[in-house]
Amino acid sequence: MKSPVKNHVGSIFIHVKDMNRAIAFYSALLGLPKKDTAHEGTIYDLPVSGGSGIILDANKGVVAKQDAKPLFFFDTNDIYQSYDHVKSINAEIFSEIEEHGDISFFNFRDSEGNLLMICEDKRKI
Repeated sequence: MKSPVKNHVGSIFIHVKDMNRAIAFYSALLGLPKKDTAHEGTIYDLPVSGGSGIILDANKGVVAKQDAKPLFFFDTNDIYQSYDHVKSINAEIFSEIEEHGDISFFNFRDSEGNLLMICEDKRKI
């Protein structure tokens, strides 16, 4: 049966409490220039370079902190350089680097308390 729903994630929402703080955090994390928000300052599209889009969304008000499961992961070709970078922007490291064969990852919290992961897959390098 053919579905009208595409088998592709269009965008991921990251719910934030403080839009300016979140924009500064993600711009520093990903090395992106800052741009204007939309919808009266409550929506910010991060300019990603492929894959699913990422939207910072401040429309939900107070957001419960994610506890122990990351929302998603960012790819990297160098887990150690990425770890040092995340530390350099003062993000909270939630779990140290774990290495499991070709896969290495660590978890950290963004400026809003969301748990995220950075993952290196040596099979993709």
